Amino acid sequence: MIDNAHQLNDLKIPPENRLEALKGKLKDYYSIRINDQWRLIFKWLQGDAYELEIVDYH
Repeated sequence: MIDNAHQLNDLKIPPENRLEALKGKLKDYYSIRINDQWRLIFKWLQGDAYELEIVDYH
């Protein structure tokens, strides 16, 4: 899904992704929900995702 995205807005579909810009220490990152517990966080630069990490939010 991320590899197929050409722009950040492509990741808003499907809406269940819940693409969000993060704040605070992670203000340069975005997240997509994997499920209620896990998120995929990443930086988006010039049409590509970098520094991908799966994070446990609980």
